[in-house]
Amino acid sequence: MAQFALSLLTALVALTSVAQAQCGSGSPHATVTGSGTFTANRGSTRVYSGSDYRAAIQAALDSISTGQRVAVMASGSIGANTITITSGKIFEGCGTINVASRSGRGAIEVTNANDVQIPYLTMTGSPYFGLRFSGTRNLSLGKITLNLSGGLGIRFDRDRAANYNVKMDDIRVTGAGSHAVETWNIDGLTINQVIARNVGECGLLLQKTTNARVGLVDANNAGAGTGYATLRFANENGRLSNGRYDTNVYIDKVVSRGGGRGIFCVSQSGGAVINNVDLANNGNNAVLIENCYNVSIRGGTVNGGGEVRLAARSEFPNNRDIWITLRVDGTSVRESPCGENTNWSLSGNGARNIC
Repeated sequence: MAQFALSLLTALVALTSVAQAQCGSGSPHATVTGSGTFTANRGSTRVYSGSDYRAAIQAALDSISTGQRVAVMASGSIGANTITITSGKIFEGCGTINVASRSGRGAIEVTNANDVQIPYLTMTGSPYFGLRFSGTRNLSLGKITLNLSGGLGIRFDRDRAANYNVKMDDIRVTGAGSHAVETWNIDGLTINQVIARNVGECGLLLQKTTNARVGLVDANNAGAGTGYATLRFANENGRLSNGRYDTNVYIDKVVSRGGGRGIFCVSQSGGAVINNVDLANNGNNAVLIENCYNVSIRGGTVNGGGEVRLAARSEFPNNRDIWITLRVDGTSVRESPCGENTNWSLSGNGARNIC
């Protein structure tokens, strides 16, 4: 794993280099300033002045070219509308962008675009999707803070074009009614950390995502009263194009407190290594692995909460090639039905009913 740690560190150093300076520092090519009345300038040229915060932001974005940067210094509300970022543009949300729900749409969207960067963003409100992506290549998200009162934080679409080489640094989501971060159809994903607090569903949900490397997933009260989890793999996550489940999804650490499940792997997902877990008082399963292949949890602790469970639905092939090394206290461990090539290394006082 030393090679993985080194490669992840290298990737994250490259990712965060764009966000070393303060938001809006230096000489952005375009800016949005004001309060109540907003002004968008590209250099010395005014491209918008008026009361429409979203229009000011969009005008600034539309005024710049590939490789150029917009800094939104003003705070305001865009309502139930969408900001669109096209290829090669750098968007810094230095103020607070308040949003409302636009059915099926994101408050900020990047669609069929390459080399977009969002080094900074602070968002409030209740969007349908805070940020929505599809068909991206070389997308880079830096320090993203979503203090929401509903909706879903970051969404990569299920039924639209795939994404390649996505990088995220520090993603912090509170108050989402759904997932903090949900991915579909990504080949090549690097995340430093996802921190989720009081979200309705998952902290990080990976689906049909391959070649992924994640540092930390940390959630408190994610998916309370549901079967969702701090970290969930679903819908053939980790399944390579050749149909194999060679290891290609690497998670360094998962921390989960309360909420629903801690870790959940389901629906023919796999090819995953989780180095370390710290799970406590999850209301549903601490760990549930169901119809997954080549999954390894290499260490950590489970304290109280729901059981550690290996299960299977009849419509999919049974679990296969599972390795679990854990200290389990205050809850039970159960394997039913018996999987194929299940390997347990357990300590702690948790009751065991395993094959």
